[in-house]
Amino acid sequence: MNPVLPEPTSAPTSVIKVQRLIVVLATVLFAGKMGAWFLTHSVTILTDALESTVNVVASCIGLYSLHVAAKPRDVDHPYGHAKAELVSSGIEGLLIFVAGILVMYSAGIQLLRPQPIHSLDLGIVVVAITGLINFFAGLYAVKVGKNRSSLVLVSAGKHLLSDAYSSGGALVGLGLIYLTHWAWLDSVVAALFGIVILVTGYRVMRTSLSGIMDEANLPLLQHILQTLQASRKPEWIDLHNLRVVQYGEKVHLDAHMTLPWYHTVQQADTEIHALEKVVQQHFGDSAELFIHIDACQPYQCKLCCMPDCPVRRQTFLQQIPWTIETVWEDAKHGKSSADTVFPEI
Repeated sequence: MNPVLPEPTSAPTSVIKVQRLIVVLATVLFAGKMGAWFLTHSVTILTDALESTVNVVASCIGLYSLHVAAKPRDVDHPYGHAKAELVSSGIEGLLIFVAGILVMYSAGIQLLRPQPIHSLDLGIVVVAITGLINFFAGLYAVKVGKNRSSLVLVSAGKHLLSDAYSSGGALVGLGLIYLTHWAWLDSVVAALFGIVILVTGYRVMRTSLSGIMDEANLPLLQHILQTLQASRKPEWIDLHNLRVVQYGEKVHLDAHMTLPWYHTVQQADTEIHALEKVVQQHFGDSAELFIHIDACQPYQCKLCCMPDCPVRRQTFLQQIPWTIETVWEDAKHGKSSADTVFPEI
């Protein structure tokens, strides 16, 4: 499915509201799990409680970053504040990773110095309820986050889902302990889900770092190029040095576009706005374009399908299709060592 950017008008408000609900939910569920651990002394339930501790802290950090990211761009931040979401997501991933380490440590301590487990039936009920709440809340957060291109909300949703999955595993372990009375299973189950938490934390950090390093969003780039290629005009001879970066909801597109060298400034301006219109019709005002105009050269005549061109020097052969492979290089297409430029330029 092609990635389509959302309309930005109401997005910040809706994302912040969902994040506020996550803060409240994480706090309530943390209190419930800590109460269950206090009653049962089960390290498996402590595993859930520790991850919920991270939920509370990370969701608060995420809420703050969303408020920062929603600020309009200013002189100090010409590209806006949306990278605050990437930083927040990275911190959340680190906290998830730390929680996994704590879970592994607690499981080891419990295995070496086991303590009796009490009121296991009550603990099972609490874990089941909190797991279901986390699961549905996580699905909702991921859905809204993807629709609104909010990495913070997607990360928070994935964290809730990982919490729900660990709760499901904990229920299996607690059920086995309840039926078999094998106390050592408590530590084994906790350790297994500690590994799952570590992997989740790593993946969240990896996604955040890729955004901070402006790693290319290849599906989005491919969709933009398909959109431009489908609406390509004969005057748009060449496109190169294309770069696309995404910060939250905002997508910044930089490119060099080659137009006929004899176009006036007004004609070139008209073509730039036509290109912008094509992009924004598909992606909304979330897309911001910076287009540099290059004048065509004689060696590009064979790539230009302009009808009735008054200065054509070569017969048209074929257009260069706009693909990821052809547009990223900072060089005009069609040139060889023997080619010259127009003397008028």
